[in-house]
Amino acid sequence: MGIINVTPDSFYEGSRSMSMDNILQSAEIMLNDGADILDIGGQSTRPGAQRLSVTEEYDRVIPIIESVHERFPAAVISIDSFHAKIATEGVAAGASIVNDISAGRVDNNMISSVGALSVPYICMHMKGEPETMQRNPSYENIFKEVLDFFVDKKNECQKAGINDLIIDPGFGFGKTIRHNFELLNQIDMLSMLNCPIMVGISRKSTIYKTIGVTANEALNGTTVLNTIGLLKGASILRVHDVKEAKQVVKLVSALKSEKLQSPLNK
Repeated sequence: MGIINVTPDSFYEGSRSMSMDNILQSAEIMLNDGADILDIGGQSTRPGAQRLSVTEEYDRVIPIIESVHERFPAAVISIDSFHAKIATEGVAAGASIVNDISAGRVDNNMISSVGALSVPYICMHMKGEPETMQRNPSYENIFKEVLDFFVDKKNECQKAGINDLIIDPGFGFGKTIRHNFELLNQIDMLSMLNCPIMVGISRKSTIYKTIGVTANEALNGTTVLNTIGLLKGASILRVHDVKEAKQVVKLVSALKSEKLQSPLNK
């Protein structure tokens, strides 16, 4: 999943864009590099980001989805929003997946709206709100809390008619660096939910602060943690750098295929 931010203030400078031409060019590069999904959003969700009104978000993102869909009709597009109206209009404009960092907690109409749309829903765990989520987040047992959250959300989504649920543990959303590593180390246990798992850790502070670089220098670290995520059962990587992520996917797939063919497994 390639990230297309229609924002001037995303945490990673390389992903910020407001120009239609630049966005269409980015979409073309990502698709040529092997992106399976283009994730388009107009609301920055970095810690402390200013929240847009529904009207502002609509004006930012819906024309972009329409243009990307028109230029690349075969591309799979996800609309990254926590507003039901934006999700609905995004699907009407050409998106076929809804990616909601709030898991329906910002807009109470989101889950029922996605159920009515009959599209896959990416449901993310976040402790708190984007504006305040990184102010001393704490957990007694982070994995248990995340697992219990998804058990409840899966039940809620099924009741609303959502048949294709993708879960995102929400790295960096209301979690310290230690929490993120603890969660990544146990992510394989989320497979008990029988839902595809998405990892979105690309160039985040967990990487660049740990190794002492900037977000612009965090590609190598991103590759390492994406590899670990895939080895532990993730199905989707949400990334800024599609070409490198696609290489990770191919190498891990080859490794898993070799393991299955090993004489010890016959």
